[in-house]
Amino acid sequence: MTEPVPPGPAVAEIAAATQTTRRRSYGRYVLGKVGGAVGSLFFVTVVSFFLFRVLPGDPARTLGRGRFKTEAQLDAFRAEYGLDKPLPLQFLTYLKTTFSGDLGDSLRYRVPVSELIVDRLWPTVLLVGTATILATVIGVYLGVVSAWNRGRAVDRATTGVTLTLYSMPEWWLGLLLIAVFAVGLGPVTGVFPTGGLHSVDAEPGTVGYVADTAKHLALPVLTLTLAYLADYSLIMRSSLLDELGEDYLTTARAKGLRDVVVRRRHAVRNALLPTTTLIALSIGFVVSGAITVETVFSIPGLGLLATEALSIPDYPVLQGTFLVTSAAVIAANLFANLVYGLLDPRVRT
Repeated sequence: MTEPVPPGPAVAEIAAATQTTRRRSYGRYVLGKVGGAVGSLFFVTVVSFFLFRVLPGDPARTLGRGRFKTEAQLDAFRAEYGLDKPLPLQFLTYLKTTFSGDLGDSLRYRVPVSELIVDRLWPTVLLVGTATILATVIGVYLGVVSAWNRGRAVDRATTGVTLTLYSMPEWWLGLLLIAVFAVGLGPVTGVFPTGGLHSVDAEPGTVGYVADTAKHLALPVLTLTLAYLADYSLIMRSSLLDELGEDYLTTARAKGLRDVVVRRRHAVRNALLPTTTLIALSIGFVVSGAITVETVFSIPGLGLLATEALSIPDYPVLQGTFLVTSAAVIAANLFANLVYGLLDPRVRT
């Protein structure tokens, strides 16, 4: 029997060249995606200025109602915040301060917008982050069960319920939960607060304070979790159904593996790729929050801050929150694209 001939220098050179080409291909892919993200962020920065300038209302008259008696006082307020300058000059000032890391001062609260955002960020992350984690875990599980039992009663029930919840407006679902579990309806007594993040008498840093926060967040987290379930469930179901017809699963069964092992070790792992992309994108939306839910439940997060700023309109706050939330989504999208390109080289082309 002849000994196998080791690969010659030509084969080694081809392999090395192929590996170098792959690295260069991914490098170009990364540069393209990063450049696109930077361009998107610049576009959002420009749009965030002009978008809110078309809103009706005069911040000076809104905030000065009952305080400013003369036009001179109104003019002095506008001059203090640069609202009396021509729009192009305001835009140039906005670009200069934004790129230097200064988001300006709030017209209403008279404090830096960056401080407001940092103060309101944690309630939003706590609310939306918890709901996203729960929706991801439960939704992926329901998608797997639904796909593995395609056409059966459990599949029809799971798909029907998640689609029904997805079609409901979040504010309406939140009000429904408040009516049933906070106010009380019929034999059901209200056990949860109607809104807010903490009770007035809760002492920070104690176990009671944590339990009180969890009790206040129960209904808004439940609202967002139910609303997000269909995103993960339906995508996971669709991806897994695509994998079930592949030959490698038939081969795994032919080797004697049980269905539960085939599903866990092979089918689910390969079907998780699109869901992973969705999860990465959801990380960005954790920062953007849920404006309607925060408003309905009076959660002092970024969503409620933006809603309050719209009524004035408080331009620096609106611009700052819009820019920060958009940047979070763009960064999460960039992360998802980079990971996807690493896992699946086909998307690089």
